[in-house]
Amino acid sequence: MGRFLLAFLIVLWVARPALAGAWLREQGQGFAAFSVTAHKTDEGGLEYKSSLYAEWGLLDWMTVGLDANENQALHGHALLFARVPLADLDRAGRVSAELGVGVHHRQIDWRMMYKSTLSYGNSFPVRWGHAWMAIDAALEFRTGQDRLQKLDLTAGLSSERRFDPLLQIETSRVPGQPIHWTVTPSLMIRSPGIRTTWLLGLHKRSRTRQLGLKFALWRDF
Repeated sequence: MGRFLLAFLIVLWVARPALAGAWLREQGQGFAAFSVTAHKTDEGGLEYKSSLYAEWGLLDWMTVGLDANENQALHGHALLFARVPLADLDRAGRVSAELGVGVHHRQIDWRMMYKSTLSYGNSFPVRWGHAWMAIDAALEFRTGQDRLQKLDLTAGLSSERRFDPLLQIETSRVPGQPIHWTVTPSLMIRSPGIRTTWLLGLHKRSRTRQLGLKFALWRDF
């Protein structure tokens, strides 16, 4: 794990920020993001989650990548995926599909998982820069667990300024159970010269009254 994290940090040092969702990478170009989210529980303890996301333009019509996270070594997953375009709607946006296969675990119990995602994305000029949004609807099939339904929204602003806003809303639901959600408004901070985007945000989730903090690094290469 230590070697893997070191290699990822090296990748971050040589790349630039970009978007995911319905957009594909140009062939030969990639993107990497590392984040840590921490918050207090209602009982006063501290919980944290680390996430790693990377993608690469393998072909003009296919982007491949890795999506992994870990929650205090209690549970997590690692997923390899491929994304292909479905429709280019011009000014109305674009649609893509993504299929993934990997593993998930609870403590030392590792099992297979599969994920299918339908994504819609759009971007348009506004007075303050270039606004964009991505909507991702996904089904996760995890061996030994119920099917998980997900619907996420990410919206942001890109400009020549050093600071831009970002909003992430994530929802998930197991059939027959209440919806679990998180809301994370963030500030993207671009570092001139080294092509790095830092992200600082507040993290609010359902089933707890406490606010958390999110820190991330974004680069593409």
